[in-house]
Order: sequence, then C-alpha cells, then structure tokens
Amino acid sequence: MRSHLLNDTTAEHYRRSVTEGIERVAAKLATTSRPFTGVTVDALSPRIEEIDLDEPLHDTAAVLDELEDVYLRDAIYFHHPRYLAHLNCPVVIPAVVGEAVLSAVNSSLDTWDQSAGGTLIERKLIDWTTARIGLGENADGVFTSGGTQSNLQALLLAREEAKTETAAKLRIFASEVSHFSVKKSAQLLGLGQDAVVSVPVGTDKRMQTVALARELERCKQDGLVPMAVVATAGTTDFGSIDPLPEIAELCEQYGVWMHVDAAYGCGLLASIKYRGRIDGIERADSVTVDYHKSFFQPVSSSAVLVRDASTLRHATYHAEYLNPRRMVQERIPNQVDKSLQTTRRFDALKLWMTLRVMGADGIGQLFDEVCDLAVEGWQLLAADPRFDVVVEPTLSTLVFRYIPAAVTDPAEIDRANLYARKALFASGDAVVAGTKVGSRHYLKFTLLNPETTTDDMAAVLDLIAGHAEQYLGESLDRAS
Repeated sequence: MRSHLLNDTTAEHYRRSVTEGIERVAAKLATTSRPFTGVTVDALSPRIEEIDLDEPLHDTAAVLDELEDVYLRDAIYFHHPRYLAHLNCPVVIPAVVGEAVLSAVNSSLDTWDQSAGGTLIERKLIDWTTARIGLGENADGVFTSGGTQSNLQALLLAREEAKTETAAKLRIFASEVSHFSVKKSAQLLGLGQDAVVSVPVGTDKRMQTVALARELERCKQDGLVPMAVVATAGTTDFGSIDPLPEIAELCEQYGVWMHVDAAYGCGLLASIKYRGRIDGIERADSVTVDYHKSFFQPVSSSAVLVRDASTLRHATYHAEYLNPRRMVQERIPNQVDKSLQTTRRFDALKLWMTLRVMGADGIGQLFDEVCDLAVEGWQLLAADPRFDVVVEPTLSTLVFRYIPAAVTDPAEIDRANLYARKALFASGDAVVAGTKVGSRHYLKFTLLNPETTTDDMAAVLDLIAGHAEQYLGESLDRAS
C-alpha cells in the first residue's frame, strides 16, 4: 500500500494517475453539450448505494471508469453557457493549475513551520486586496472557506469591539435582502436571530438609508447597543449594491462597525468599467470577498479583510504545541493567529497563479463582460411581453417571471414558473435559479460566464415559456 503514498519514489505513479484523471475531465469538458443530464435522485442513488467501499478496485483506471458512472457523467457543469443558476462561476485555467499544485504539496496555512512561502503568498494577496479596497496601511485579513465564514468572523470582531457586557442588548442591522448568513452568524454568536434588525429596501433592492437612520436612532433610544451594520455589495438575489457612502456616514455618526458583504460584488475590485459602483467600501471596518464567485476561482477561495489589524486579536488563541505566545515576539508569522480555522488549505495559491498569468485587468475584463451581458438580458426581458423583470441589474443577476396572457391568478402563475424551472432542470437543457419577491415565485439568471450570449438567454427564455405553457395547458385540461 505504500506505493500509493506521494513521495520521491512514487513521482512517476503520481504523474500517470493525475494525467489519467485530467484526461477524463478534459474529454468530458470537450464533449459536454448540456449543463446537466437531468438525472434524478432515484436514478442515481442506487448506483452509488451498490458500491462497497470495503472492496477497493485497486486500479486507478477502473476507479475512473466507475467515477464516470457515478459523478462525471451527471455532474452539473458550470462552464456551460446555459448554466445560469447560482453564484458558481466557470474557473480559469491558471487557478486550476494552482489547485493541482496545492493539493499535491498539501501545505497547511495555520503556522509558518507548515507553510513557509505559502504564508507569505497569502499575506501578499491580503495586502493586494486591502489596497484595492482602500482600507489603509493598518489593514489585514485572512483567507476563509467562504462568505458565510467571513461574515461570521467579521461579526465576531464587531461583537467584541462593541465592548458591552450585555450581549442581549446588541443589534445588527442588515437589509431585508441581505445574505442569510447574517442571521446565522447572530445565532452562532449567541445573540439570536432576533438581534438582526431587517432594514427595508426600495424598488431598486438597495437598503433605504432613511430607514436605517430611523432604526439606529430607535435602538439608541431603547437603550440597546448598535453592534454592526451589514451593507451588501451584491445581494444574492438581485446583485444590488447598498448605498455605501451614506451607510458609512451613519455608521460614523452612531459609532457602529460597518461590515460590507462583497462576496459577490468583489469582482468590481478588478473591474475596468464599473469600479465606481462600490465607492464607499474603503470606509468599511471589515469586508467579505469571495474570489470563487467573481474572480473565476475554484471553490474555495475567499477572505475577510479588516481596516484595523489589531481587531483580529479577537480570533486569536495560543496553543503551546502550535503557536505559543513567544512566537509573536519572535515575529514568526502564524496565520492561525487571525483565523477561525486551524488546518487550512493554501487556497490563496489559486488567486496568486491567476494574477501572475492573467493580471487583475484580465479578471476585471471577464467580470465586466458578464455585467454587460446582464444589461443585454435586461433589455431582452423588458421587451418581451411574456416576462416581468424585477429590477435593472447592477451586477450580473436578473430576476423575472413568466406572465401568461390568459391567466390572471397569481398563484397559478407561481405554479407555472415553479414547474418551468423544475422541467427545465429535468431536461438538462439549462439550469436557472428561483427565488421569491414578496410572496410570489420568480426565476433568476445569475450570469457569471463570459461565454454565455444573448442568444443563449433568448433560447432559455423560450424554453421556460414553453414549459410554463405546457403546464398551464395541462392545468386547464384537468380543470375542464
């Protein structure tokens, strides 16, 4: 069994095995004609259930054949131009090369004696990102597993900086369309979901600062403690960006921690055309970025950034076997001192490879293309009487629903849209997302693939309309 350990004696075995795997994936990518096969849970589950994990195949090629059957054939391929659902981007090749390197070397980014150069590369990328944001010379941060963890850590720091002994009095303010992780973080931090004050948004799905000011004042008058305001730069449902400069003014006025959840909108940090849409982010106390959403990186590749590096001390714990206090005096850079995680992948390498091969402008150009595509999609939907589109895009998201000419019952229209999404997914021809606007069901295009075209969007809209019309026709037949 030692022949499977990666070391100096098995380098050739490693090369052959990885090459076999890469060839399978490359062949699949080259021949994929749909984003999904439409396989059902009931069809796929038995194939996986019948595999006996205690009976290995002892052959890489045989295992790859099996993997084709249980995974590769039916995987959902985000690189396909008609995958239009969630915040999953196609990935760039330099980042995938980085993934291959980091997996094989297997550095752990918690301590210097496990990562050396990896530690310095991550720190360099944190400095690069904080400079792009404009957080100042005292800024710092750390890579995380994703936006949920970044938001949790930012709110942990905000809780500690609020300096109150009565946690029950703490309040977090976030728009009614902010990410669910804000409430989840409040729960995990012992504050409870009721500690999150939901601030209304306007028709543009941006936080109403008048309402925020009112809630902050009410909080103060009620003897409560405003702990943090979470401004969103790219809401999950609408891609809307809260008015960051105005929110920053209110945070300064009330002495409140300002956190910007830019998990989606961080792509604008590299944008050539649209960077101004996140002006005001430089005034934040903390920022969440997900490079694996809008920097075309493989999952996971994310970070939490802070204006004041000293606030990261609230996540620090010294263990004698790992990062004893004396290492701080010895100026040994241990990233675990800043992180909620201990063992942590060298995910920063993927972004490093991307920047060194493509440059920031290369990333920004790709993100600008999907923002431009969203404008074209908006125009397409606005001109099509079959559809109602909610809001003009700020980033690359479109929320809409099919509106049949002959049906006026909103509940029936809801069912038609739900059916259309499900039928489209089952066909494998395209994948779109769904959400609710108010109490009504809507569909969603999340455009993160520069290879998607207006023709692709038009074709998917026709498919949606066709499925909805089929449902409504069958519904009428059942009713008659």
